[in-house]
Amino acid sequence: MSQSQPGMSVGELFVAWRRILSGRAPMLSIEITRECPLSCPGCYAYGDSHLGGEKKLTELSDLRGDALVAGVLGLVKKHRPFHVSLVGGEPMIRHRELSQILPALSQQNFFTMVVTSGIIPIPMEWMGLRRNRVAVSIDGLPEHHNPRRKPATYDHILENIRGREVNIHWTITGPMMKRPGYFEEYLAFWQARPEVKRIWVSLYTPQQGEHTPEMLTIEERQRVARELPGLREAYPKLLMNPGIGQALLEPPKNPQECLFSKMSTNFSADLTTRVEPCIFGGTPDCSQCGCVASSGLHHVQRRKVGGLLSIGHLVRGSTAIGSLMNRLRSGSVNPSRWNLTPRVSPAAGLVQIGPGGSD
Repeated sequence: MSQSQPGMSVGELFVAWRRILSGRAPMLSIEITRECPLSCPGCYAYGDSHLGGEKKLTELSDLRGDALVAGVLGLVKKHRPFHVSLVGGEPMIRHRELSQILPALSQQNFFTMVVTSGIIPIPMEWMGLRRNRVAVSIDGLPEHHNPRRKPATYDHILENIRGREVNIHWTITGPMMKRPGYFEEYLAFWQARPEVKRIWVSLYTPQQGEHTPEMLTIEERQRVARELPGLREAYPKLLMNPGIGQALLEPPKNPQECLFSKMSTNFSADLTTRVEPCIFGGTPDCSQCGCVASSGLHHVQRRKVGGLLSIGHLVRGSTAIGSLMNRLRSGSVNPSRWNLTPRVSPAAGLVQIGPGGSD
């Protein structure tokens, strides 16, 4: 079955749709710790505006031990998502707690994904868990990755994933675009690794007003969209097709047009503070968004499901219904970006979401 975003099939999107109709976002992302031994350039989680500017990730009081286990399981029970992403900071700092959280969520049939730098060995017992994935962030070949993500160097990662099964998440940055043949060299290396199941590709996503070497030019984004889909046949582990490539060139104009933003509720390390308007927090430059989940879902939302209706139409209309459901019950758990006034488009006769509430 074709993949719409890492770990989620198009068919499973319809299961997620039922969550939206009931007033619940189908995806839940939790920064389970504020701690990380890395200092990666451009890391959005540690930016001054990641949590809205009033406080920073490093200033939050995070949990550990039984309190973290109970807190994460409690959030999942409250929000009842379809898909749970456990991120950081570096989530493997809390690998002991994860070794309790992941089996519990697996038994309850939740899909879980841990996103790590690979700095700490992945427990072998996780490999036997149903509906669990581990994604390792590897930003380019050693010449770029090692200085950027030390001490999570290639040598450490290869040792820590040995004998496991992982997905590779590659964020392409500006310096990687300067040498011909870079894409194939990277893909050939990770395609050959028996531990690797899939390779996902994101482009570096800046914040508004940012000017850093990590950013890609328009021409470089066009080159990615043109060249990467053609490499899928030679490197079948690569999750890429022309539709996703085009979505990278035409990302959602703002969070209200972003299917991934609408479908995900995001919490930071105190398990109380929300991350808005999407997993990047702050004020992401949507015109330069390169998020693999956003581009994948942006591509999928154009698919027709009946007559003139697309998946995007269904989700936008369902969000309006879900917002109404939340207003009718106490203890609303919907993302703050759902607090909008629905309006009917006279031209299309479809429910759309428009400004009308506050975040």
